[in-house]
Amino acid sequence: MHTLICGSLAYDTIMVFHDHFKNHILPEQIHILNVAFLVPDMRREYGGCAGNIAYNLKMIGGEPLIMATVGDDFQPYHERLERLGLAQDHVRRVADTFTAQAFITTDVADNQITAFHPGAMSHAHQNRVGDARDVALGIVAPDGREGMLQHAREFHEAGVPFVFDPGQGLPMFNGEELLQFVELADYVALNDYEAQLLQERTGKKIEQLAKLVKALVVTRGGQGSDIYADGQRHEIPCVKVENVVDPTGCGDAYRAGLLYGIARGMDWQITGRLASLMGAVKIASRGGQNHTLAREELHSRFKEHFGMNFGG
Repeated sequence: MHTLICGSLAYDTIMVFHDHFKNHILPEQIHILNVAFLVPDMRREYGGCAGNIAYNLKMIGGEPLIMATVGDDFQPYHERLERLGLAQDHVRRVADTFTAQAFITTDVADNQITAFHPGAMSHAHQNRVGDARDVALGIVAPDGREGMLQHAREFHEAGVPFVFDPGQGLPMFNGEELLQFVELADYVALNDYEAQLLQERTGKKIEQLAKLVKALVVTRGGQGSDIYADGQRHEIPCVKVENVVDPTGCGDAYRAGLLYGIARGMDWQITGRLASLMGAVKIASRGGQNHTLAREELHSRFKEHFGMNFGG
């Protein structure tokens, strides 16, 4: 049985400015801002939450299905997914659009200026959850607004348990809509900032929201994560890494571990630790889909860090 991943496929273009933005932006002239940055270093990464989650889930032995909308420029990503053995039956091309993409300029202090073009992602509602077969679990990850609302309803109506993972899409929804997502979902996954925003918009504390689902997960970066389930708060330790290279996509890697554990009925202590390990593997590599991990290494690193086997 498959895990259906509803979310974005995107290109990330990252450019590096070899100076500080602050040296070139004059505060007294901010009202007529007109600046240009020379960026000698540039790279293009494959990303998008659905792509990142599927990449990680496939790596650890899961069976992901991607459901996303893409544009006329998708061919290089299409060829990559083919090489990775990731099915594209539910990747819909929308004519006369671009695939979603972020343009990120970073200075030497790691400050960032980002422009995001949603492109074909805005047409996510053209996809239907019911078109996918043999699906036992799903996730509604950041995507087009209407698509996220629709796919949550469709998972619920089909009786397919799913994770609500609003990510950077959370600000698109008001409190009533967010509460509806939680009520429809079986699981919720957030980082600590998103958790705070969800509480403010719904007017409910995390403990109250957790009672509406089987589990509510809050990741806290280097402080680990908390899983609220069965009336308890399970504290999940962070896996320490020697070389922190790039946090981009760490949340998606974590969610892949989460989905793997849920699909296999693992307990929350094991599931959370697997998710934590996946995030640590990712942070040691640049980009969202450039890290690799053999199954044997996954098992050995899990035992090394946690002193137990995860049995997956």
